[in-house]
Amino acid sequence: MPDVGGWFRTARDGGVATHGRWGAVAGPFGLVSTDDELRAALDLLSDGPTMVLSGAGMSTGSGLPDYRGPDAVPRSPMTYDEFVSSDLSRRRYWARSTVGWRWFRQAEPGVTHVALAELGGMLDVVGVVTQNVDGLHTRAGSAPVVDLHGSLDRVVCLSCGAVTGRERLQEELLALNPRFAAQLDDLAEEARSAPDGDAEVDRTETFRYPDCEVCGGVLKPDVVFFGENVARDVVARANDLFERAGSLLVVGTSLTVMSGLRFVRRAAKDGKPVVIVGDGATRGDELATMRLHGRLENVLPRWVDWLRELAP
Repeated sequence: MPDVGGWFRTARDGGVATHGRWGAVAGPFGLVSTDDELRAALDLLSDGPTMVLSGAGMSTGSGLPDYRGPDAVPRSPMTYDEFVSSDLSRRRYWARSTVGWRWFRQAEPGVTHVALAELGGMLDVVGVVTQNVDGLHTRAGSAPVVDLHGSLDRVVCLSCGAVTGRERLQEELLALNPRFAAQLDDLAEEARSAPDGDAEVDRTETFRYPDCEVCGGVLKPDVVFFGENVARDVVARANDLFERAGSLLVVGTSLTVMSGLRFVRRAAKDGKPVVIVGDGATRGDELATMRLHGRLENVLPRWVDWLRELAP
């Protein structure tokens, strides 16, 4: 699917995004842990309160791309500075977002989100801290959820802080750009298949976007861009969940982003067990108490089934 304006072409480090290029990482992909290993990890997580840290691998089954998997397409990032200082960059962002939004908003929670929400009611899960911006954990029923990098369904004014819904903005963008509205299906299909930066949607010098209706300021998706800090209150809520947890379950992330990796490092330093589940290598593998391999669509529902068998 299109990348909803280019936000997905970002990488971060140390709370501030750092320059990088999304794309597939080295394997090993395709490894599968044994049932004995899966049961041992489940027993470990059953011993006390657990915080879940999730990444893009949770949502691939919902039709949303991951960025470090075996089939990930290399993409170059748009920086926060570029977005706020360049009208042309904003035109390009909102043009891509207009095309990609219809696919993004159609995404539904997958079996991974549903299974994790069920696990939250069976294990002592204190909450989910997610690097995703799709809102699918909340829609599946997990609670509480901390959206570490924000949410694409909101738009914020950089001047007055007013927050509006992305769906409402979509209507304005289509009204301001009737040519895009008329060609939306064709543009969406081209954006799926064309190399990054080589699609008609990127020729956007005349694309129009609205200013904030409250103060006339610049509108930005309410997500953490490359070069931008995670909000302090969001960090505080994530840290509170971490302090309450006795163990950390990491699902669907390569931990390339430091804002996620730091929780694994803290857990290892504090002596909290770390269980990492996913397909392919992660930056936290050496710190994991248990490293499980396999597709989340297989692992998480299996845990749910086993816990149901143990229920009175």
